[in-house]
Amino acid sequence: MALLDLLGQKWALRILWELRDGALNSRALRSASGDISPTVLQSRINELRAAGLIDSGDKGYALTLLGTELAETFLPLYRFADKWASQLQEMP
Repeated sequence: MALLDLLGQKWALRILWELRDGALNSRALRSASGDISPTVLQSRINELRAAGLIDSGDKGYALTLLGTELAETFLPLYRFADKWASQLQEMP
């Protein structure tokens, strides 16, 4: 339940998703994430770091090995969402 509580926090999944392709600095992560405020971004980063899912380095924030494994579990859901959206567009 602790993982679901963490991932249920607003913007947490989005941050993980945006980091799936590599490290981003705070400004780039905020830009990629949309309307997230700097305060909320920092709060989520702190929570995700404390959970061992992201870390910071020379290039900015990046997924840890555990974070990468978690992000990979989202891929089937992403594929389903894409299929679902396509079917919704085809409906009259």
